[in-house]
Amino acid sequence: MTRKTHSHLIDKCKDNDPKAQMQLYDLYCNAMYNTACNMIKDDVIAQDVMQEAFIKAFKKVETYNGSASFGSWLKKIVINHSLDWLKKQKLKTVELDEQGIFIIDDDNWEIENKTSLQDIYKCIELLPNKCKNVVKLYLLEGYDHQEVAQILKISEVASRSQLSRGKMRLKELLIPTNYES
Repeated sequence: MTRKTHSHLIDKCKDNDPKAQMQLYDLYCNAMYNTACNMIKDDVIAQDVMQEAFIKAFKKVETYNGSASFGSWLKKIVINHSLDWLKKQKLKTVELDEQGIFIIDDDNWEIENKTSLQDIYKCIELLPNKCKNVVKLYLLEGYDHQEVAQILKISEVASRSQLSRGKMRLKELLIPTNYES
């Protein structure tokens, strides 16, 4: 689909055209479902959250100004809606004290072929909630620390610290699945 056609669909959505909404939904539903699944590990709930996020996006499509791609704009809505759902579940989180935080940047990870992607995802789910959210947004969704900080309403220092803690804990969890350090 060309950028012009894409822009035309968005304009039609701003006029509440259901056909255009369905076309945009078809274009983005798989990617947005994957994003919701990365945040919420229940397929049915992720599907519901994704659907609700699309409804919200279509209701607020007039606020889309084109400064970012439509996919990025929509992804942010899906992530925020996923985080809202997680908060409603009253998940316990641990506040981080930003004083005395040491950030360790260790990007030298080697994982044997015996470790499956499923094992890695399972280990991510075992991380403390705040670390898990930062790890998912940074490593799985590709956001930088500034964006993660804005989405989670934390400082960039906290984002870096939680990522570091999450990665260290993830390494520990992967040891039984043939992680090589």
